[in-house]
Amino acid sequence: MKILNLYACLGGNRYKWDEVTDIEVTAVELDPEAARLYQERFPNDKVIVADAHQYLLDNYKEFDFIWSSPPCPTHSRMNLSNVNKIKLSYPDMKLYQEVIFLKQFFKGKYCVENVVPYYEPLIPSNKRGRHLYWTNYNLPNNLGERKSVDWSRIKNEIDAWSKFHNYDFRKYKGEQARRKIARNLVDYEAGKTILETAVGIVRKQNVNQTELF
Repeated sequence: MKILNLYACLGGNRYKWDEVTDIEVTAVELDPEAARLYQERFPNDKVIVADAHQYLLDNYKEFDFIWSSPPCPTHSRMNLSNVNKIKLSYPDMKLYQEVIFLKQFFKGKYCVENVVPYYEPLIPSNKRGRHLYWTNYNLPNNLGERKSVDWSRIKNEIDAWSKFHNYDFRKYKGEQARRKIARNLVDYEAGKTILETAVGIVRKQNVNQTELF
């Protein structure tokens, strides 16, 4: 299965994909340091430092499954709680551009992931845990997500997240806050379940197609 992993960061969603099926992954990440660490973590993946939004538009036809996790800060409910502390921005509509584009033009299976926003989502989605998912197949109600880190009660948040994601976030030496990266990664059990569901549907479709002949 040829997979495109957009806004790949450190590959939280991708961590257990090899347990699902034979895969060939192309990961796109704009942050060079995150891309370097992703490549170190998944040496068999093809890693490209580029604008994921444009890469999707130019290359979507080459893949069987596409995962996209567009930047979430402008959609996050943190905007409401920090309204007097931060400079507000318009919600980044690239999220909905990708959902619409994939729904209308992509022939494979896709999953677009983001946070639960501070507004009513403009396109219906599936809420699972702290995340929203837009897919062109039905997701199970339980994605197998583990109980997340309660950072409000932990003294050393980075250590807690490192243990949770089975990754040492202190390796990251780039411009983003380590805490932000750690909080935003999708639980690898959810990532595995979402791919398993897509693979199961594709296999069933292939069997049905074979039976026609």
